[in-house]
Amino acid sequence: MALILTFLGKGGTGRTLTAIAAAKRLASQGRRVLLAIQDPGPAPGQLLAFNPNAEPQPLEDHLEVVQFQSAVLLEQSWNQLKALEAEYLRTPFFKAVYGEELGILPGMDSALALNALREYDASDRYDVIVYDGSGGIEMLRTWGMPEILSWYIRRFRQVFQDSDLGRTLSPFVQPVASAVLNVDWSGGLVNQQTSQMNDLMAQGRQAVNDPGRVAAYLVTTADPAAIATARYLWGSAQQVGLTVGGVIASAASADAIDPSAFAPLRVTPVPAWRSGEWQPLVEALPDFDQAAQMPRPVTVEVSSRQVRLFLPGFDKRQVRLTQYGPEVTIEAGDQRRNILLPPALQGRPVTGAKFQAPYLIISF
Repeated sequence: MALILTFLGKGGTGRTLTAIAAAKRLASQGRRVLLAIQDPGPAPGQLLAFNPNAEPQPLEDHLEVVQFQSAVLLEQSWNQLKALEAEYLRTPFFKAVYGEELGILPGMDSALALNALREYDASDRYDVIVYDGSGGIEMLRTWGMPEILSWYIRRFRQVFQDSDLGRTLSPFVQPVASAVLNVDWSGGLVNQQTSQMNDLMAQGRQAVNDPGRVAAYLVTTADPAAIATARYLWGSAQQVGLTVGGVIASAASADAIDPSAFAPLRVTPVPAWRSGEWQPLVEALPDFDQAAQMPRPVTVEVSSRQVRLFLPGFDKRQVRLTQYGPEVTIEAGDQRRNILLPPALQGRPVTGAKFQAPYLIISF
């Protein structure tokens, strides 16, 4: 399994330059690196003086580059879906639709990229995958997909099973499913498939929550709007369980950014990039292996019945705690997160909550 390294920040702060320099730095250490570029346009190729395409191509020693093409990724995913359909349905109906004719809908790009990253990670061909994504809130929602989908499956399945409709339809599910599917419902295969999906979501969630597997760095300039955006994305990353390892200040001097704005993260200034001159930028970058030392998004203390959420970049007015269902929901900025509590705390009502910036401390 590879370390997936990505970058967050306002557009125009130098995220793509930083991603390329990070890939070059890690490759120079002898690690097998894949630089995965989300932007399908020509700009990354001009920076690289190289023409990347939809398949990984060697750029230099230990470094390969791939430029995601959503149409190609969608076609590949559609063919995988049709293979599954043919395996489980007696009368497949997707077979008349071809991947080559599918168009890209809004939101598909990030989801397809996430699936591609998962497959490259599972290939064991790389030690590090440097992902140059959109770098904003949309990308963070993508990283949060495994956790959010797990919640939807968990929550709605239970709601349906407990409903009058679920109890009414239950006796008819097995014969109908047996008539439509190429499987024996009574043999537990459907439950097995559901379990496999849950396992896949759990693996994705665990990877995002492990800074040794997925880590992000903020990229900003000295511009106040860029700093504010970086702080907002920092807090939003915590809402999807993504650890932020530090701040990279593009084309900034050591004292251009107040370090207290990002404490306890280290702010690393890097020089402006000049065409073709990568070494000064490469040498100035931080040690990306230090991300694991940063505060974790969620800390659970069962003995004291407390959950601590690290929510930098937000103030008390922007954080809301609710407990409508069996789990605790935290709303900060434009992100919601349902906290799956350990068994010792499940079912317990919240007895208190206080916001001591940058932590929200919940007691049960």
